[in-house]
Amino acid sequence: MKFVHLADVHFDVPFTTISDRADLGQERRLEQRAAFKRAIDFIKENKIDYLFISGDLYEQEYIRKSTIIYINNLFKEIKDTKIFIAPGNHDPYIKESYYNNFEWSDNVKIFTSYVENVENEDVNIYGYGFNDYKMNLNQLKDISIKDKNKINILITHGMIIEGNETKGDYNPISVKELKSKGFDYVALGHIHKRDEYYPGSLISMGFDEIGEHGFIYGEIINKKLTTKFIKADSREFKKIDFYVSNIYSEDELIEKLNSIKTENNLYEINLIGQRNFIINLNLKLIQKNIIKIKNNTNLKIEIKENNNTLKGISIKKLNEKLKNNEINKKEYDEILELIIKIFNK
Repeated sequence: MKFVHLADVHFDVPFTTISDRADLGQERRLEQRAAFKRAIDFIKENKIDYLFISGDLYEQEYIRKSTIIYINNLFKEIKDTKIFIAPGNHDPYIKESYYNNFEWSDNVKIFTSYVENVENEDVNIYGYGFNDYKMNLNQLKDISIKDKNKINILITHGMIIEGNETKGDYNPISVKELKSKGFDYVALGHIHKRDEYYPGSLISMGFDEIGEHGFIYGEIINKKLTTKFIKADSREFKKIDFYVSNIYSEDELIEKLNSIKTENNLYEINLIGQRNFIINLNLKLIQKNIIKIKNNTNLKIEIKENNNTLKGISIKKLNEKLKNNEINKKEYDEILELIIKIFNK
């Protein structure tokens, strides 16, 4: 049997953490659609038997009916593929959810919080999902594989926990208990980084999710599992350090930032080193693929305590506060920069 495993699409999420740039949130929502369509096209082209969606398909708080219709129309394009959805903590199976109030395509099975075993000719699929935004029911303990000669799949949304202790708000799952069950494949969602049980988020949500994102393509033949990662996100979030020690003006810094080859990726720039000038960057002057700039530089400037000027007196008092531990170095640098700005006008 052939399957695709994806999770954590988060349709209609507002992307507030990356919306410093105008329209970027809307751009990423369009890219969500494109990535999801790539997965559907892959399923069509490769005649995939099963699609497993392990929760957080959409954002219950923000989802629009038009988006649900878009998703469902894509499901109708893969009529020969059986689709199984385990609701997550962002799209729980609650009274007002579209899982409960929408007529989904005939090939879609949506699990509730009760464990179900869906028996197919070649595979038994066990699944359960969230019934609220938080859940700690440990349904795993109640699952016993019915026929070990068949392929057995588990699909749910939750947090893997080392050992036997299963405390937490997001369906904590003991990895020891999970391995003891003997599933041929475990399709989880919730963690946006790809590993043994998680495909990672379909597209990156921000700079805490760097690297490639997509879905898992798998085959199980004679109980032997093979998997392959398929990239679906059209671009990556990347972080780079940028030294400013040999730059002598803000204009020069802007020129150099605009010369960075960002291609189609999105960047967070971490400014480091000793700088020779005041930084007060206007992000609108920087190329659009650089969406965050962090200033972790130190101001390199000759500080003279000339008691005959207000500037000198201010710097002397500031130095005394640092020496007496009344302020820390970060506060010192911030105040010093403010003093320089005021007196250099």
